[in-house]
Amino acid sequence: MFLVGLTGGIASGKSTVSSLLRELGCPIIDADVVARKVVEPHSPAYCRIVKHFGPEILLENGEIDRQKLGQLIFASEDKRRLLNSITHPEIHKAMLKQIVLFFLRGYRYVVLDVPLLFETRRLTRFLNHTVVVYCDPATQLSRLMNRDGLTQEQAEQRVAAQMPLNEKRGLASHVVENSGSREDTQRQVLRLHTKLEDSMEFLLARAIAIATAAGLGGLLLYAAKLLAS
Repeated sequence: MFLVGLTGGIASGKSTVSSLLRELGCPIIDADVVARKVVEPHSPAYCRIVKHFGPEILLENGEIDRQKLGQLIFASEDKRRLLNSITHPEIHKAMLKQIVLFFLRGYRYVVLDVPLLFETRRLTRFLNHTVVVYCDPATQLSRLMNRDGLTQEQAEQRVAAQMPLNEKRGLASHVVENSGSREDTQRQVLRLHTKLEDSMEFLLARAIAIATAAGLGGLLLYAAKLLAS
């Protein structure tokens, strides 16, 4: 099994592409979904976030108010880095568990849907392919304002807090252009899926994993014989 990283920018359409891949039968590990789980009340990450950002970021039911926390971190790079240092290690551990489960179930590849894939670079060395969902800056800004009910200034602030899409585009091995119609995006996703499905990279990855496991088993058997003699 090999790993494919999927990323984009805020309001670029990454969720749309992720949904289309899921409809095609691709196993998706969504870092945003994992992130919500690792900050559930009384989890280690939750306790550290409340300690550093204060109880005023909590809703009445004790859960973290994501909108209020988002306003804080998008206005301060230091606070954004602090939050990432708390949540990212927990997110990566939870994602690794899911990757192992998909591997055991025999999938050829798994898509890791990670918004900050190139910003943190912690996962890129494990990926065989990276996919960026791109749209032009004007479309991105318009979509964000309409989606979240933001002013242009607020939307520009949130876009500026991320790595520019043009820069991400240059780092990716595949680009899905999402400035046009959904049908056009759908055709691109289908071509990408076909290319990944036809890849033989999973055979090499699985052979290495089996060889490693067999080698470890042989080593343990040899050690047991030495102890028994």
